[in-house]
Amino acid sequence: MHFVVMGVSGSGKSTVARQAAERLGLPFSEADGFHPAENIAKMSAGVPLTDEDRRPWLAALADWIAEHERRAEPTVMACSALRRRYRDVLRTGAPDVRFIHLHGSREVLARRLADRSGHFMPPALLDSQLATLEPLEGGEDGVTLDISSAAEVLVERVVGIIGARPGSVPDSSG
Repeated sequence: MHFVVMGVSGSGKSTVARQAAERLGLPFSEADGFHPAENIAKMSAGVPLTDEDRRPWLAALADWIAEHERRAEPTVMACSALRRRYRDVLRTGAPDVRFIHLHGSREVLARRLADRSGHFMPPALLDSQLATLEPLEGGEDGVTLDISSAAEVLVERVVGIIGARPGSVPDSSG
């Protein structure tokens, strides 16, 4: 089982996914770390990525999932996964990929982005991301969580979701 904590920039996906993975002792990946330098330069300049820009990035993420699938290791990834077709690419890495969509109002997201420092994604791209976002649809394995809760509460909810999934967390009883 592989879990992708998804959402637009500022939703808290990296924080929540990283902390949940640490709590559960699962491999974690930050999808932003897979972007080629050209993508980061575009986003840093306030230029939205195209589907063509995203293609090799998504393929590398699916490969990361597949690598862990071959080792029978459940994983947690933080990734925007804004469109269904992007999520479909991620699903090519393993037969069982589940999405946890962190969703919130534009106002909450904008406030979070304004308070954030040291990230290449400028707040100016929020509207582009919101326009691109396709919420989870019927037939997609996943849940949507409201980000109005504190990060600690969201981490607890995500840990519960991952831990409740049969076979999703390695047995640590011995």
